[in-house]
Amino acid sequence: MSVQPLDVDDLLAPLVELRRDIHAHPELGFAEHRTSALVADALREIGLEVHTGVGGTGVVGVLRSGGSDRGLALRADMDALPIREDTGLAYASRTPGVFHGCGHDGHVAMLLGAARHLARTRRFDGTVNFIFQPAEEGLGGARQMIADGLFERFPAQQVYALHNWPDLPAGTAMTRPGPIMAAADRFEIRLEGRGGHAAMPHQTPDAILAAADLVTQLNTIVARRIPPTASAVLSVTQIEGGRAHNVLPAQVRVVGTVRTFELEVQDRIEAALRQITEGVALAAGVEAAVTYTRYYPATVNHPDAAAEALAAAACVCRHAAIAPEPAFTSEDFAFMLQVRKGAYLWLGQGRDGGGQPLHHPHYDFNDDIIATGIGWHVTLAERLLAA
Repeated sequence: MSVQPLDVDDLLAPLVELRRDIHAHPELGFAEHRTSALVADALREIGLEVHTGVGGTGVVGVLRSGGSDRGLALRADMDALPIREDTGLAYASRTPGVFHGCGHDGHVAMLLGAARHLARTRRFDGTVNFIFQPAEEGLGGARQMIADGLFERFPAQQVYALHNWPDLPAGTAMTRPGPIMAAADRFEIRLEGRGGHAAMPHQTPDAILAAADLVTQLNTIVARRIPPTASAVLSVTQIEGGRAHNVLPAQVRVVGTVRTFELEVQDRIEAALRQITEGVALAAGVEAAVTYTRYYPATVNHPDAAAEALAAAACVCRHAAIAPEPAFTSEDFAFMLQVRKGAYLWLGQGRDGGGQPLHHPHYDFNDDIIATGIGWHVTLAERLLAA
């Protein structure tokens, strides 16, 4: 189909203002009350049917055109991060220790812009459900919305989402069929000794020494326990234990993350982690308890949907290409892709001269890509729900 020129210039100034207002008032997962209210009010002003409280603080706007029973879902995330902002911007976070360091404020602005444009042009036949999701950052807001009947209450055959990507230049986009983001697991290992005087280590099992041995051995799992052709990351990120220089602690915690793309690899790593922990504990004479949590699955694009996402991007971006490899970061949009056909797109936002990565205290969303994001959402709707 031919794509009609997208005229959204009149939308941009108020969307930038709204984006920066959300940036200045960030809210953590499942606490996005102010943000949800702003979104709901904006959708009502456009004239959409609005549903609030979906999956906690989620909002869904419904726009219908024509008589088709086809449905499409477009999703943006709303939550901020528990990070202190150091940008010095005029619209910097006013909430200490909370910060839109991942650009979800920009995602909200783009999806609201798409809703407004589609509501005034209505060049589609069917229903578009605009999903504004809470709690993407590790709390599983997508899973909560699905449990609350998201796709039963708002039927859609396909679902799509994008994420701004600082590693790509502004005006470009990438996606790929199959895995695009990794599954994310968290492990916590508690090593229990008896504790005692550091001058008499022969009288107590040494939990610190066991932890040191454990960290070394855990870092062999990816190299020695999974096939060389598979991809995975295991990182130990926390070691906690001890309060005094002359006391052997009774307990040490070892915490970290595992990232994988295949269930078989994920299973192998968890099994190896448990086996190694058991062996280290036995050798050191300590007790060990492992808590292993698989909190996000891999984000896996349907091949046909990835092709559609890329075709839509090619209509509005100066360059759109297949990503050569997936990222080891994770995304709870994965839960939506487990129950509906769809795809996830990386939209470049890199500025000339560089910029800061996601989750960095100096990060800021690039407002120059709002029009591109609107265009991608609109083009998808008009292609997939062609009248």
